[in-house]
Amino acid sequence: MTDTATIETSATGTGELLGIDNLSVSFHTRRGVVKAVRNLNLKIREGETLALVGESGCGKSVTAHAITRLVPMPPGVIESGIIRFRGTNLLSLPEKEMRSLRGSKISMIFQEPMTSLNPVFTVGTQIAEVFVTHEKLGRKEAFARAVELLDLVKIPDPAKRAKSYPHQLSGGMRQRVMIAMALASPEPGLMIADEPTTALDVTIQAQILQLLNELKKGVGMALLLITHDMGVVAETADRVAVMYAGRKVEDAPVEELFANPRHPYTVGLLGCQCSAPSNRNAVRLTSISGSVPDLLTLGDGCPFANRCGNVKNECMESFPDVSTAGEDHEFRCHNPITESGASS
Repeated sequence: MTDTATIETSATGTGELLGIDNLSVSFHTRRGVVKAVRNLNLKIREGETLALVGESGCGKSVTAHAITRLVPMPPGVIESGIIRFRGTNLLSLPEKEMRSLRGSKISMIFQEPMTSLNPVFTVGTQIAEVFVTHEKLGRKEAFARAVELLDLVKIPDPAKRAKSYPHQLSGGMRQRVMIAMALASPEPGLMIADEPTTALDVTIQAQILQLLNELKKGVGMALLLITHDMGVVAETADRVAVMYAGRKVEDAPVEELFANPRHPYTVGLLGCQCSAPSNRNAVRLTSISGSVPDLLTLGDGCPFANRCGNVKNECMESFPDVSTAGEDHEFRCHNPITESGASS
């Protein structure tokens, strides 16, 4: 892990809120070293929604935990890299300063709220604790602010629901409580939402995504949305970063990525999205052949090579350098897809 305590802040002048440079995270297990994230470079601009997408185990959640310094160490090790937040390297902050930043300027919504909320305290008390910790409010005032946030996230009868325990609420309401807790920060800069709609039915998913969009615009924060659902990405994101087996393989504005994907894995992800059953012209659902490689045995080549229909010998030997396709579209592929849909 880097020893650099401070980073030049000129990047923030370009609108950068968060910048990740060459981040590598591994986990030391009994079977060996799992390379969960490898040389990741990522940028989130002020007020932007960046979707981080890929199959389970590709490194999305590990990246989020690295940003918030919640990677369990051991067995986890942040081997290298810099994570800048408004010009400050988070990886070099003392734990006390990081704890102050976490929850005040960087907040996180976890995938399953039932395991994230404390079952023995009311939801209002848990939201109020954020105000007590970060703004030093009294308990009564903090609880009143918690009720206001429950109203903001559109929970009906918020004063009554604030006195409810997590098990007394539906899954959708619990997820709204988690969003309210994330919004309790005094100066929200970045909200990380890790698969925030996975356990919810389709109608509630749409409501939660609409709520996140409205709140993001209302308070001016940026959103890092972690998901494997490209339909959610299309409805929500400004830009998309695609990860596979710990590597970022493509990064582009959402419209550009859907219209002109360059990496074969991105094409596979888009092909896995089913059209509406009522659509007579619906495209048949496709799948990506093969399986995700064992992260314990990854070599230096492209990790997608064993599943790729465009593979070349060099794909097995080395991970490609960054290539570009127009403004703000990057990909890493030795044999990329062309605009016509064929390999180059």
